[in-house]
Amino acid sequence: MDSEVRDLKLRTGITVPCRIEGDAGAEPVLLLHAWGESRRSFDRLIPLLTSFRMYAPDLRGQGEADKPQAGYSLGEQAEDAAAILDALDVSRAAVVGSSSGGYVAQQLAVAHPEKVGALVLAGCPVSLHGRAPFADEVDQLTDPLNEDWVRDSLSWFRLLHDVPPWFLEDRVRDGLRMPAHVWKAILNGLCDATPPTEAGTILAPTLILCGAEDNLLPPGDQETLAARIAGSVMKVYPDVAHLVLWECPERVAEDTTAFFRSLG
Repeated sequence: MDSEVRDLKLRTGITVPCRIEGDAGAEPVLLLHAWGESRRSFDRLIPLLTSFRMYAPDLRGQGEADKPQAGYSLGEQAEDAAAILDALDVSRAAVVGSSSGGYVAQQLAVAHPEKVGALVLAGCPVSLHGRAPFADEVDQLTDPLNEDWVRDSLSWFRLLHDVPPWFLEDRVRDGLRMPAHVWKAILNGLCDATPPTEAGTILAPTLILCGAEDNLLPPGDQETLAARIAGSVMKVYPDVAHLVLWECPERVAEDTTAFFRSLG
């Protein structure tokens, strides 16, 4: 199986690294990570998706991607995702988004429906409009970031399953790679935007994966999201909280694979 990390120069003016995994002729799948993370947050999922050609980029401001001062509105983040597909010469892909990465995926599906063959939204909000509960903390960030703060920020997200310590340490490293202005700009870009399903219509076949014990998203969010995406399929994991990708990558891989195969 082919594997490489390629630097992509995007038409949006930045360069991002992208992990490419899987046989060249297989169905393309774009993986969009959450705010404050990197392509490495998919390290436990990618080995389980063996039937696909996977593309896992670091998104603007995060991981090893360029970290400009601007370009972090939801629309611009989605345009980066479209530009990543263009740079890869992939005209159409299935898209898997984790948490806020799924919010970007929704916007991509609204703005560029021709590029999105299917969606898998794991622990993804229907709306982030307004002020996040941890916005005050983020507003106070200065460089260099305090490692204790980054480590403590992981506690915003309840975990009901054991997550490998190496994976959690890698998420701390992700957080420390981000300058304070990026932490603020991405959160503001997400929270200032009109929710994608209010701005337009998602036509792509969609699988919604969510935890019944999600303590971050309001109750009923996933049902609302499913109602707004015609024909979508929702699967609720009864013993999982918000971070579906962290807690049960095996279930995500199994359900994602089955969903994509059901589409032919």
